[in-house]
Amino acid sequence: MKILISDKSSPECAKVLRDAGHTVDEKFGISPEELKSVIGNYDGLIVRSATKVTPEIINAAKKLKVIGRAGSGVDNIDVKAANEKDIVVMNTPGANTNAVVELTLSYLLGISRHLYTASATMKEGKWEKKKLVGREVLGKVLGVVGYGKIGRQVSIKASCLGMEVICYDPFVGRDIIDQFGVKLVADMDELLKKADYITIHVPKTSETTDLINKETFQKMKKGVFFINCARGGIVNEADLLWALNEEVVAAAGIDVFGDEPPGATDLIKHPKVMCTPHIGASTVEAQENVGTLIAQQFVDMFAGKEIRNVVKPR
Repeated sequence: MKILISDKSSPECAKVLRDAGHTVDEKFGISPEELKSVIGNYDGLIVRSATKVTPEIINAAKKLKVIGRAGSGVDNIDVKAANEKDIVVMNTPGANTNAVVELTLSYLLGISRHLYTASATMKEGKWEKKKLVGREVLGKVLGVVGYGKIGRQVSIKASCLGMEVICYDPFVGRDIIDQFGVKLVADMDELLKKADYITIHVPKTSETTDLINKETFQKMKKGVFFINCARGGIVNEADLLWALNEEVVAAAGIDVFGDEPPGATDLIKHPKVMCTPHIGASTVEAQENVGTLIAQQFVDMFAGKEIRNVVKPR
């Protein structure tokens, strides 16, 4: 089979495919126009988050049998359009979990101790020790929105830091204590009111777009610390900026944005915002994991074996 990898991936991805006898072209950073012009030559397409697989691309893909996302989120793929053309969409859930968890914890501690400001002002030759009094996370309440693989691991590791963890997930319909001692609450408002820190770990869907907005910020405890390493668009960025200016949110850590790259927006330039360019899964280990896994899933599918991690339209 002939397979196109259109986003920068671990070399292991192409190697696994070639070792299985497939032809692989790597065209990193390919433009939408070029992708549309060449996609008709391929049986498989592997992307990360940069390539947008639109209905126009799918309609031009006359031979395409499978689209693979080397990662978990598939909001850059029109799954419904692919499904209508009998094109399988698959992802690699869990393969980059630890990388995102560790970035979330980095933000948790980083915004608590003003690490970005401290480093930036030191590089300017300043010594602002008295201005940079931070907060300890020990004994604080962490609210985790979303209890999938990432949310669960964030909860467990934050508990090890001495935090009290509460979690809301719409698929958990009652208050329970899980096997790790994490309290799952059936009412999101309870989490918003109690949490000293809130972190988002839900997929981007029509239901979660603008899930966090001015109304939800108004329900939060004043001075809350807020983190989003999930997907852009889940948090209304204009409303987050409002919450920062009104000091409802004491500080925010943001890895994902509605438009990427977002440019130097007022939110990004805000002194209480620590931000990164969607690097949640950008570790050597995570990229090798997702690249190897998606390649092996392609190999198995084309060999007539089990088709794993199929994504269906919501």
